[in-house]
Amino acid sequence: MEQKRSLEQINSWFEVALNNMVRGLSMFDANQRLVVSNKSYREIYSLPQELTQPGTHLGDIVRYHVRSETGRENFNETASFSRWLAQHMEMIAEGRSFTKVQQLRNGRTLLVTYQPLAEGGWVDIQEDITEKRRTEERIEWLAHHDALTGVANRFHFRQTFEAALADLGGDEHLALHWLDLDEFKEVNDTHGHPIGDALLKAVAQRLRASIRKSDFLARLGGDEFAIIQRGDVNCDQCERLAERILTAINRPFSILGHAISVSASIGIVRAPAHGNSPDELLKNADVALYNVKSAGRCGYELYQRGCGRHIEAQRRLEVDIQGALDNKQFELHYQPILNLKSNSVTSCEALLRWQHPDDGLVTAGTFMPLAEKTGAIVDIGKWVLQQACRDAMRWSDDLSVTVNVSMLEFNSGTLTSTVQQALASSGLAAERLELEVGETLLARDKGNLRATLAELKQLGVTIALDSFGKDAGALTALRAFPFNKVKIDGDLVRDAALNRDNVAIIRAVAMLAETLGMGAVAKGVETLDELDAVTRAGCGKAQGYFIGRPVPIEQLDAMLSECTLRRPCAA
Repeated sequence: MEQKRSLEQINSWFEVALNNMVRGLSMFDANQRLVVSNKSYREIYSLPQELTQPGTHLGDIVRYHVRSETGRENFNETASFSRWLAQHMEMIAEGRSFTKVQQLRNGRTLLVTYQPLAEGGWVDIQEDITEKRRTEERIEWLAHHDALTGVANRFHFRQTFEAALADLGGDEHLALHWLDLDEFKEVNDTHGHPIGDALLKAVAQRLRASIRKSDFLARLGGDEFAIIQRGDVNCDQCERLAERILTAINRPFSILGHAISVSASIGIVRAPAHGNSPDELLKNADVALYNVKSAGRCGYELYQRGCGRHIEAQRRLEVDIQGALDNKQFELHYQPILNLKSNSVTSCEALLRWQHPDDGLVTAGTFMPLAEKTGAIVDIGKWVLQQACRDAMRWSDDLSVTVNVSMLEFNSGTLTSTVQQALASSGLAAERLELEVGETLLARDKGNLRATLAELKQLGVTIALDSFGKDAGALTALRAFPFNKVKIDGDLVRDAALNRDNVAIIRAVAMLAETLGMGAVAKGVETLDELDAVTRAGCGKAQGYFIGRPVPIEQLDAMLSECTLRRPCAA
């Protein structure tokens, strides 16, 4: 009796242990009849109680399962089961364990392990590996895709690009479009990284919509994307795709309640015309992209052989410019601005020059775009302000100094303090410092420019709008920003003596400036006739080669004496 109770206790414990297993378990004998199963087995296959009783034939269980999965009796499934059972019994007969993966209709994935028994039956264990499979699939997906935008990542791009090149037939071509967003950093700096990330996702969606199913899109990092255009692509097809992309990106984005406008620059290469290896093609695409950036952005260029030499020179300057400030290679030249009523010079504009150790004297137009691209412009601009204020202290008190300021300096958030430090360290009075803001910067203002200009004006610094007349939106800016004077663009001044339309525009700008309490300065005056024309048009001041060329500070006194003799004092 005691032995019976002990056996019952053991069986009870066994049943508890069996039914608390996370994995499903069932045992079948050599006649394919159920010996034992646990609770998890029943729940995994949603089996009724009567089909989990000892002695139930495997065929009955399978038919029920098939009917539950398909919703009907399925003779094809029955035939398939017969084939599966024959194979299954052959493997059981071999006496070795094996596994199978089952995919259930409810989305669950099972790993079933079969262990043969000596008497001819088997034990099978069902492990739910759904989450494990999803995790593995997610890891696999992340290995090939960009987590933010969902498009292919740099690794997957490289794999695909190499494979696409290897598959090219003798007369076939493919194209690579190397794209990045213009001024994306400004979006991040102004609106924050969440807006920037949302913008990248929106850009990826528009790029997807712009390409064909056979093309391949990847994000390479940051704001860079690449598109592999497949299908024996010719130059016209390259350009049409590039135009579609630019049109799509140029449309304003609505991002988390903000209206965001960006543009894109694209460098394009064709294989094998522009290279045979991935590295060569990527390098040449980068060269074409660099050309677009250097030409003003928002465009595309198809690579041309030989243009890389110019790019290498530009990139060498990019590297050199980083150390130019530390090596004291910069210097300021000054160009006089003439008061047309008193025939006296009232201000001199500070113009930056780079005394390059190999290339000699380099003008600002050559290297300033590179300084902006590398971010060196902020430190360079700080040096220019300090040096210009120090130099101006050597002049007479009635002579002021004019300094150009870039958008990156405004966006740095330190411009006001930089100006204060330059004035304090030099001792220059604030009213003797004039800051020029380029007209093109106004269209890109996101509030920083307006606020900073107000701060600078409170210091007593004079503010001028440079190159007025290039942008249609500049008239609105005259009222919106606190300018003291307007500098009329040299393109309007050029040939003003012969072009009545230009004279009429100059006169209108001068009158508008006077009405708004501002002065008007004519830039780019190169002849006496042009000087007379802008004087008659009502400009109060003029600047240009006819009046005086930019010179180092050591030559400035001689230049000031000479430039007032170019034109007799107006009556």
